[in-house]
Amino acid sequence: MIVASQLRAGMAVRIEGRVYKVLQTEAKLGGGQMGGVVKSRLRDVHSGRLWEPHFRPDERLEDLELDRQSMEFLYSTDETCTFMSPATFEQVEVPRAMIGPGEVVLQPGMAVPIEFFDGQPISVVLPPVLEARVADTAPPIHSGQDNVWKEARLENGMQVRVPLFVGVGDMVRVDVETGKYLERVRAVKKTGT
Repeated sequence: MIVASQLRAGMAVRIEGRVYKVLQTEAKLGGGQMGGVVKSRLRDVHSGRLWEPHFRPDERLEDLELDRQSMEFLYSTDETCTFMSPATFEQVEVPRAMIGPGEVVLQPGMAVPIEFFDGQPISVVLPPVLEARVADTAPPIHSGQDNVWKEARLENGMQVRVPLFVGVGDMVRVDVETGKYLERVRAVKKTGT
């Protein structure tokens, strides 16, 4: 058991018989006779639904011990994504709802950590940032405006909004959780010897 003020992103807790993955927490101090509050953002590991409860800082919660294994992504169907343990070749099917919108970053052969509780997968730990090449967008325009955006499709099929100066073939970084453009990846110039 832990108290709510000890909640951290990445933990798993059981509340009223349901298992939740902690995505974010924020503690607010109270003043005077007002007690503080712990704001949290949780994802139900079975349905994928988000919940944003508030807890008293001293409220007791049941934290769960997770087993993390690195597994290789194989393929996805309409309902599930299939992963394989490189050590045992055992395959595990994870519901797509559990992975969420970040599923588009998965490429066959990609190794990702999967967290298990009681032998069942409860979350797939995706990288926070994705680097991908722009497959389709309007031609680049170099203007002085930084706040004008256009639609672009990445090689993995993900749709993002990018600045006007980004063109087809450019590598961009995207926040996996929000799907927002972060920056264009600069090409590294090789120097000859």
